[in-house]
Amino acid sequence: MRTAFNRIEGPLFYGIVALGGLVTAIGLAAALYMEHMGHAVTGMNQQIVWGLPHVFAIFLIVAASGVLNVASIGSVFGKVIYKSRAPLSGLLCIAMLAGGLTVIMLDLGRADRLMVAATHFNPTSVFGWNVILYPGMFGIVGVYLWTMMERRMNPWSKPAGFAAFIWRLLLTTGTGSIFGFLVARQAYQSAVLAPMFIIMSFAWGLAAFLIVQRTMYRWNDMELPAAVRNRMKNLLGIFIAAVLYFIIVYHLTNAYFAKQMAFERFILLEGGIFPALFWLGYVGAGTLLPLAILFLPSLSNIRGSVVVASLLVIFGAFCQLYVFIIGGQSFPLELFPDMMASSSFFDGQVDHYSPSLPEFLLGMAGFGIAFTMTTIGVRLLRFLPQDDIAKLEAAGHIME
Repeated sequence: MRTAFNRIEGPLFYGIVALGGLVTAIGLAAALYMEHMGHAVTGMNQQIVWGLPHVFAIFLIVAASGVLNVASIGSVFGKVIYKSRAPLSGLLCIAMLAGGLTVIMLDLGRADRLMVAATHFNPTSVFGWNVILYPGMFGIVGVYLWTMMERRMNPWSKPAGFAAFIWRLLLTTGTGSIFGFLVARQAYQSAVLAPMFIIMSFAWGLAAFLIVQRTMYRWNDMELPAAVRNRMKNLLGIFIAAVLYFIIVYHLTNAYFAKQMAFERFILLEGGIFPALFWLGYVGAGTLLPLAILFLPSLSNIRGSVVVASLLVIFGAFCQLYVFIIGGQSFPLELFPDMMASSSFFDGQVDHYSPSLPEFLLGMAGFGIAFTMTTIGVRLLRFLPQDDIAKLEAAGHIME
């Protein structure tokens, strides 16, 4: 039967919103502190200019694109059980994108000069493309939600969903291309990064969606139907395996070139914290363990196992991004191949980075913003999925 729609009421709702607002306020205060005191109070330096806040921001932006995949499967590819989840998918996309962009703007410094970037477009810069891609994503997803939630606009839902599908692929391609076109770091500048970021968005976005869906269901005394749960957990497993494939291809591509062998040894074997985070954090805890939980019947049938697997995927995502972003900057750029360079700038030496508390708090502000927006949205509008299982089974959609 169709599940009853309940709302988060009373003190619970206001307490949750207050918690999200507090996390956000503390993070914004940390950003103001770093803006006032300068980079001296962070772990960043002249070589490592993208620190822990960028790890948080890139995760939120990439996952925001991927979480919309749930809506795309329903609207673009016609999978009925995903259609009821499309509104929540769109809300999460807007909320996570807002959180990620807030963090990245405050971390880059001089957020007051945003209008300069917006009014002086540079078509030769990938960062310039993002000035169009990010606002465009807000607008298209907003229209998409309107077509889904306003009855008279329902006929336009499929075209809007198709436009959102194409736009989010462009957005994630642009995010991956920021690194792929960057020649100032030896770890990047690879054409593999654009499709790799797209498939990472699928896995991270679906993991985030499953956690939020489960949490909202619990708060509203609702239970996710077993058939829907199994379909979504299997899809998450496929995405996790696909991400691992692209990571392997990325490192094999680097290892094929002699000039990249030193970097590969550093990031995978000799780089201290980076190999540990890669092998234990990403490969072990963030990939192999979730796959075992999702596909071994003895583990996947345990209550809450899908949420645990999703949390591990997100943990692995942070490990992978830390290795990719911070490790890629720590390794020195080879300016003059086969020659020695020496100066007072520590040329040719591996740099070190230790995140500071204000950086962590700023990163958490992104999650605070996304959390608060999602909670208020679910409270005010009809975003929670509702499944008529009997009708879906009769139509044969559960067995698709």
